[in-house]
Amino acid sequence: MEFPVISVEWAVAFSLVLLRVGALIGTMPLFGEQIVPLRVKAGLTFVVALLLFPAVSPFLPAVPVDFMPLLFRMISEILVGVALGFAARLIFAGIQVAGELIGFKIGFSVANVIDPVSSISVSLIGQVLYLFALLIFLTTNSHHIFFAAMADSFRILPVLSFHVSGDFMALMMSLARDMFVLAVKLCIPVVSVILFTNIGLGIVARTVPQINVFIVGFPLQISVGLIFFGLSMPLFASLMQRAYGRLGESLFGLLRVMG
Repeated sequence: MEFPVISVEWAVAFSLVLLRVGALIGTMPLFGEQIVPLRVKAGLTFVVALLLFPAVSPFLPAVPVDFMPLLFRMISEILVGVALGFAARLIFAGIQVAGELIGFKIGFSVANVIDPVSSISVSLIGQVLYLFALLIFLTTNSHHIFFAAMADSFRILPVLSFHVSGDFMALMMSLARDMFVLAVKLCIPVVSVILFTNIGLGIVARTVPQINVFIVGFPLQISVGLIFFGLSMPLFASLMQRAYGRLGESLFGLLRVMG
């Protein structure tokens, strides 16, 4: 029985595709979390790269086989995948920032929990909002955007054509700005209600000094904050869906400016 002969050029080209796919899967939301076993990530990376390789092979130029040029090309392919995953991570970073701000204003700044995804201490409200965002991410099939971007990335940005330009940096800054805008939009309903609650408590403290505002205000602030946090869930879902809807445009725009 004769085994098929794999050329060095084929192996190098497949390795470059594997690195780009692996970097994206390792940094994208959901699949790139620490809670996902490394074997699952590696297996998914290999399967996706194997399925993509016949379709993207026409877009693969001649690849170098010398060590130093090949090393730089491998690093550039990793950077392409990391850049795409990081762009999506910014959306979830904005959601976590909003959760941290809401938790702080409600009074849960000391009520932190260990995030099983990142293994760090996070706000309780931030964790709830982050898990809700992941649920919306799955129910809207937004994870399909990554696989579409992964497949089209080899057509828009062929292997060995990555470079950092001014347009790339400008787009990354724009995505970072959008992260903070999303955080403000998410947290402003609850934060505004808490602000007006504190103003009301301040007026009560001035008009009725006999009332211990600290004892009354702390549970009131938590109750009002949690009630409006629950009432704001439809708004949160709408804002997240809009952010996920723009994700595809951001990823494909990022691919174009990296070429």
